[in-house]
Amino acid sequence: MKPVDVQTAITAALLQGGQTWLIASIVAFLPALWTMALMLHLGRPYVLRTLRRIGLRLGADVWWMSYLLMRDALLLLTFGLSFIFFNPSLVASLNFPITAPLAALFLLLALAVKLARRVDDDVNAFRLATVFLVIGATLYYIPLVFAVEAGSQTYLSGFATAFTSSTNVTVALWIMWISLAGVAVVTAWLFMRALTNATRTMGKQAAPSEAATRETATAAH
Repeated sequence: MKPVDVQTAITAALLQGGQTWLIASIVAFLPALWTMALMLHLGRPYVLRTLRRIGLRLGADVWWMSYLLMRDALLLLTFGLSFIFFNPSLVASLNFPITAPLAALFLLLALAVKLARRVDDDVNAFRLATVFLVIGATLYYIPLVFAVEAGSQTYLSGFATAFTSSTNVTVALWIMWISLAGVAVVTAWLFMRALTNATRTMGKQAAPSEAATRETATAAH
């Protein structure tokens, strides 16, 4: 074997090993992100009680805005990292929780509720977003803990085989494609809603400008 071939093989092994390590790290770290996102979302009553104790208006605004930014940024980060579960080759070859794509879909539904409705002012919207988040976290936690991370436990071998993507490839791919279709539908709905709202807002801004122009023209005559 030539030195160039050895160098190429080493480079390919390092790249493949680095990719596998990075993906495994993301899969293992996502439960922490899910937990923090749930804690911040469900901790809203505590944040509101703390706001009532702050006498300085500026301090209350900073506390509230910091809470909103951290809460929603964690949700977006969790969904962004969860997009690795929509890669068919990774789903078929690596040990993923089999329902991880469904968890990502429910997380997107929670984000859609936050974008479409005033979750912090509407109790029903807050409850709906909470339900989506809890379902999504459950769909990720249970297969990860009792299937992916419990492969060495013989009494969980059947569950581990059924709920790990690499050992149940056909079902895992079906779940992935169905979840991806759901993500596409929700994304298209969000895009159309944002486009409609932007058009409506621009129309409202243009109407006063046109009225002011007509008044100026009438006054000039």
